Amino acid sequence: MTVLVRDVTLRDGLQLTGKTLPVGVKVQVVRELLRIGLPALEVGSLARPDLVPPLANTLEVLAELTDEERDRCWIWVATPGQVRRAMDGGARHVQYCLSVSDAHNLANIGRDTEASLAAMPQAVENALGAGGSIQLCLATAFTCPFEGPVDPNRVISIAQDPRTAGAEDIVVCDTLGQAVPAEVTRLIRRLRTEAPARRTVFHGHDTWGQGVANTLAAVEAGASMVDGALGGLGGCPFAPGASGNTATEDLLFALRPHWLTPSILEQLTRLGEDLLSELGEPNRSRSAQGVRSQATAFPWTAGPR
Repeated sequence: MTVLVRDVTLRDGLQLTGKTLPVGVKVQVVRELLRIGLPALEVGSLARPDLVPPLANTLEVLAELTDEERDRCWIWVATPGQVRRAMDGGARHVQYCLSVSDAHNLANIGRDTEASLAAMPQAVENALGAGGSIQLCLATAFTCPFEGPVDPNRVISIAQDPRTAGAEDIVVCDTLGQAVPAEVTRLIRRLRTEAPARRTVFHGHDTWGQGVANTLAAVEAGASMVDGALGGLGGCPFAPGASGNTATEDLLFALRPHWLTPSILEQLTRLGEDLLSELGEPNRSRSAQGVRSQATAFPWTAGPR
């Protein structure tokens, strides 16, 4: 099975940063990631700009992209109105997000989970009516920072809810990075057998050092797309205890898609290093550290810059 790695640096990766990247810089990052070979990107969000300032220029970024580039990009949304604005702005794909736990949905979106579910049919209509596609994204699918462990049956219930019809994918998020591989395997397998047939996407965080292991477990259980961010950047500003995403570099090194070569991994590492340096953020990718190793007998090392 071919597994697609989607880079989410320009959305989830930027949420906790204190610096807003100019539109031109974001467009340059999009084009470099696509040139390197990433098949899909998450490039922004229509969350309230006063609450998530680093993503305030998302529609400006979209406006600078070509139709071909937009075809490989996703925008995070949480309301039907945001779907409409995204599609009017040129988006092709949107990710409609709600939290499995009410407490996090209230903190993240300002309403309970039921209200987000009730609004989803209109969100689907807005996306499909504009010729786009929509994903159902389930945050806090394993644990919630306010309520603790999440009942897997609640995840299955939401996935089975007829109001989610029309979403072609389901994104399963380990928002806090507290899941372990066995839990990921069980939940993904249940979704694959008990919920409507959809592509399954796994969005993991590396807070507890399980990001790559959980992603590989998800792939083994049937996920066909996985998310990562350059250098492990990111986290949710409305989820205390959430830290960076699983590093894109680490996921690619583990999964070895056909297009990945040592040279391409070094190019991706360089892009991540430069971006994180501009943001003043640490690089948490272990593979990026490995690329800079002086153990030159290993073909994947490139040595220091």
